[in-house]
Amino acid sequence: MKYHVLFIAVLLVMAALIAGCTQQAASQQTTPASQGIIKVGVIVSQTGPASNVGNNMWQSAQVAADKINADGGVTLKDGSKAQIKLIVGDDESTQAGGQKAAIKLITDDKVDILVGGYSSAVTSAYEQTIAEYKVPYIVTGASSPIITHRTDIDTSYIFHHCPTTDTYGQYTTSFIDQVLRPAIAKKYGFAADRPLRLALLYQDTAFGKGVQTAVNNTITNNKLNIQLVSQQSFKMGESDFRTPLTAIKAANPDAVYIAAFPNEGAPIITQARRDIGLNTIFLNVENNDNSQFYKDLGQYGDGAIIESRFSPYTAPAGAVTDGQSAYKQAYFNRFGTYPDMMGASTYEGVFIAAKAIGNAGITDKATVKQALVNLKMPQVIEAMKGQTISFSPDFRESTFDLWMEQLSFNQTLGETRPTIVWPDNLKTTDFTLPSWYKAGSA
Repeated sequence: MKYHVLFIAVLLVMAALIAGCTQQAASQQTTPASQGIIKVGVIVSQTGPASNVGNNMWQSAQVAADKINADGGVTLKDGSKAQIKLIVGDDESTQAGGQKAAIKLITDDKVDILVGGYSSAVTSAYEQTIAEYKVPYIVTGASSPIITHRTDIDTSYIFHHCPTTDTYGQYTTSFIDQVLRPAIAKKYGFAADRPLRLALLYQDTAFGKGVQTAVNNTITNNKLNIQLVSQQSFKMGESDFRTPLTAIKAANPDAVYIAAFPNEGAPIITQARRDIGLNTIFLNVENNDNSQFYKDLGQYGDGAIIESRFSPYTAPAGAVTDGQSAYKQAYFNRFGTYPDMMGASTYEGVFIAAKAIGNAGITDKATVKQALVNLKMPQVIEAMKGQTISFSPDFRESTFDLWMEQLSFNQTLGETRPTIVWPDNLKTTDFTLPSWYKAGSA
């Protein structure tokens, strides 16, 4: 009998403990933020071949947090204010490094939300971890559609705040057809039905292959008068591109579209013009709108094209002009240089994280995720469709206004500088073919 009584007593103690734990868990879920702090994890490439861009992203996140905190922080549903605390995770420009950074930020640092991600190959490698722990993640750099389109894992906690390769690949190909092809035909007196001869040189990753796919699909689906005469790939982090460039030159292209990181794109163009004698128009992806890229290109970047949505050295007139100027100045004041395009989207990513948590009122991850689903906030420093940041209901992608820039060499600076040449409502000058340009064979 006494054992029966003892057993009942143990059950009652256990029930009390379970109830206490349940109440504590519920209390933790509804606590607005631990001690007035919102932990934002920032996954970037601080080391490895993508570190140039990654460090810019990390520095931009710091500028954003400074501004949010200086303006009073994030107001939560209990009326209290919380400050943003950034915690960086270095993905080392590798898949293993990305996985390590994500696990540390989630399990050790216990972040409330994540921002960042640059290489699509690296980011996609740790998405399973995001899915398992159900942590809201605002991706501000990895541009492959697979980031939110893949079906092998649950990507519902991942939100894409950057154009995908589908979007900007199509946009750049349209510029080639509508602007570059007519300009070449006019200069050389080519027949109206002569196709533009285009070569591709792309990083052999999800990012580069995404650009390749977008170009091929855009040409086919829209029946564009563009002929792909060479498609060459290279491994991420390579530095000598003369072999694929020689093959491209032999194909006699009118232009070369490059899908590369800035530390790859600059030597590609330099080696092409200096070593191979390939004097053509080089088109670059938006991540190359980077101050180091302009410096590294020097005279060989003259005439090149970059698709972009933010630049350290130019901006379209409009609603975001003042915001961009203030951001650039704040960044310069702290770091002594100007932010690049990938930094801009990460800067906004921290504001999006703060807004979502403010709308949710608490840091409970499921509630914050739903706040991101429902998000409609004014554009910050980049021009958005409808001047609003929101995420599409299908793949949780935000939508930007894009433009094309042409670079010109500044003798005084010893660097190239961009001007906007397309579309017409945003351009500050007209696109021109450089005097040294040589078209491919007729």
